[in-house]
Amino acid sequence: MNVEEFRTRGKEMVDYICQYLENIESQRVHPDVETGYLRKLLPSEAPEQPEEWDNIMYDVDKKIMPGITHWQHPRFHAYFPSGNSFPSILGDMLSDAIGCIGFSWAASPACTELETIVMDWFGKAIGLPSDFITSSEGSTGGGVIQTSASECVLVSMLAARNQAIKYLKTENPQMEDSAFLPKLVGYCSKEAHSCVEKAAKILLVKLRILDPDENGSLRGDKLREEMEKDKEKGLFPFFVSAILGSTASCSFDNLEEIGPVCKAQKRCWLHVDAAYAGNGFICPELKYLLKGIDYADSFNTNPNKWLLVNFDCSCLWVRDRIRLTHALVVDPLYLQHANADESIDYRHWGIPLSRRFRSLKLWFVIRKYGLNGLRAYIRNHIKLAKYFEQLVLQDTRFEVVNDVRLGLVCFRLMACDAANQKLLAVINASGKIHMTPSVVKNKYIIRFCVDAEHAKEQDIDYAWELIKEFAAETLATGAKERPPLTRQKSKRFSFTRSISKEMYQRTLSRSNLCDGATPILVADSDEEDTLVEDTTMLPDEEDDVFTKEFVDAFRINDKEIKYNGVS
Repeated sequence: MNVEEFRTRGKEMVDYICQYLENIESQRVHPDVETGYLRKLLPSEAPEQPEEWDNIMYDVDKKIMPGITHWQHPRFHAYFPSGNSFPSILGDMLSDAIGCIGFSWAASPACTELETIVMDWFGKAIGLPSDFITSSEGSTGGGVIQTSASECVLVSMLAARNQAIKYLKTENPQMEDSAFLPKLVGYCSKEAHSCVEKAAKILLVKLRILDPDENGSLRGDKLREEMEKDKEKGLFPFFVSAILGSTASCSFDNLEEIGPVCKAQKRCWLHVDAAYAGNGFICPELKYLLKGIDYADSFNTNPNKWLLVNFDCSCLWVRDRIRLTHALVVDPLYLQHANADESIDYRHWGIPLSRRFRSLKLWFVIRKYGLNGLRAYIRNHIKLAKYFEQLVLQDTRFEVVNDVRLGLVCFRLMACDAANQKLLAVINASGKIHMTPSVVKNKYIIRFCVDAEHAKEQDIDYAWELIKEFAAETLATGAKERPPLTRQKSKRFSFTRSISKEMYQRTLSRSNLCDGATPILVADSDEEDTLVEDTTMLPDEEDDVFTKEFVDAFRINDKEIKYNGVS
């Protein structure tokens, strides 16, 4: 493709994107395809000869788009938002065109310096302590853009591990670093994201997953109690990951209590994960949720969740950048440069060497919307979430099970877990709206998150009317009665998986059973409120298709799918 063809195709692609986003409301929110559908439609080998661009785009329309879940759909309420806006898209376009790999200042000075500046802008807007702001007088901290919150947690835990081992070696300088690993123990709440457990596995350290209080908040007394028990066993508390806005219910750990507990330890790093909620702290009325941040050693939030910036863009700030880079510096001669002592080299701040020019899109979004425009977007989401909460509370068949402070409402039918699972399954299978479940207060709940940039009350009203309609059917037929889906489909659309009762008992202490993403069906349970797998179907009924009635009601014919004038 030469520059002239790119000029033509680029303009066509912008038109395609605009048409897609303008017409997205007419599509099913979730695709009606089966696992492996695409392999049947594409060749098994890569083409030897170049293909025409029109043919490629035809396949996008006919084969790729029918399998897309439309995260930007105004009736997509499943996860936290997937940031998206035209300024951000343009920033990524320019970044891709520049094509620099900004691992050091010398590799691309503007790439490095803009990242430092825009991270200071954002950190100040959030209200982070001055120690986290690179440009603050006397500051030893700063910010860096990572790929995801998972990477932010991993590098923070790595820095904490390095700090702890360095301290322990002062008493045993002859010991190898690896010899100290069995002594190290980190802590998080059961409400914490599963990436904390994954980071501990990668770094070969112990992790205590603690029970929060009745509101999903990890408290200082609980943390102190567990730390004291571990110290009596000869272990060394080195890391705590606190959450501000959990995945399951948007709950908040008590930083004002946790912080002093961490500071009372010899070398215990406090990381604060505010992947979703942290963006909201640019609003003055939400800064109270940040109380206790002065105790933190690191803090992360994701503009690619709730600040209209496209993935990937996860922002991490540290109080002391030397403690971070000391754990990550590898400095071969071919990467050294004359300005290293006067500049930041972000290759020392994370796992990868290669780094995209991600700060461009964040810079574009902040400048084009302004902080006031971004605050208006966040406030609209909160207003609509409170509106949905009121609709739920007015219906005596339902209950709200979380404290609705931001854009997430967790609700359920006043019925058994099986009824709520069935309700979510038939709603999601309809393709009209899309939600996900979680487990809150040991109950299967449905998460409803306001996601679309231009979300309106009409979208909330539409979703609520649909929920009420399916709820009436669910309650009328009974939870134990088979829904118009096979067992496989029912589990897929209610986001559940099955395990045996024995396996459940063996893994009660593991957070991956209740990580805010995959509730568990425990087979052969005697408890009404435990998620129970329906075993009434005969073996030959466990097929991989909808019932005919369900297909007729909800399946979209391929010929009806049209994106760019191709049908």
